[in-house]
Parts: sequence; C-alpha cells; structure tokens
Amino acid sequence: VQLQASGGGLVQPGGSLRLSCAASGRIFSRNEMGWYRRAPGKQRDLVAVSSNDGNTNYADSIKGRFTISRDKNMVYLQMNSLKPEDTAVYYCNLRQQSPDSGTEFSYWGQGTQVTVSS
Repeated sequence: VQLQASGGGLVQPGGSLRLSCAASGRIFSRNEMGWYRRAPGKQRDLVAVSSNDGNTNYADSIKGRFTISRDKNMVYLQMNSLKPEDTAVYYCNLRQQSPDSGTEFSYWGQGTQVTVSS
C-alpha cells in the first residue's frame, strides 16, 4: 500500500488549506484513513480519522475548524480558520485488518508541511 499526500503550504492565520491523500495497492474493504501531525519538537498526534463506514473522530483542538472526508481510497482534510499552532508536518495514514489472518496493518504517507504564519 502506498499513500501520496499533497496540498500543504504556507497560509496566513485565519486562512484555509485542503490536504489530499490517495491510497493505492492492496486495500481491504474495511479500513480507516486519516491525518496525524507532528509539530516542531512534539510527538505525532491524531488530527482526524474516518472509517469507510462513515465513522469519524477528531482531535479536540481542531473540532469545528477541520473537516475530514473520503471518496473511496482518497481522504481529504479541509482546514479552515488556521492558527499558528496548526503548523506541523501532516501525515496521511491508512489502517486495515486482513480479513483472512486478522493481522492489522498501518501505512504512512510521506508528510506534507503546513505553515501558518503572517
């Protein structure tokens, strides 16, 4: 499985960005795709995840500002009202479980930089 993320960049506070991630390869019918981020000097944290049965989960810090959506093997993160503290490298993630063996897999994209600054 490969994940290709895009859409990062430099934006002023209060602005918007949309991240996209395309998954390819052997993808099982039940999976979860989402976004994590790592700010400078901090650990990688959950931003938002979405299962392909429609369930979503958001970090408290971005609720009401970010929206995750999916279209088959694509996942998007619409980020509005961006703040300087949203500056981080954003990583796309796919988690799935083999229907045959039950083995769980987790895959990561290459990361895309989001910088919020005036």
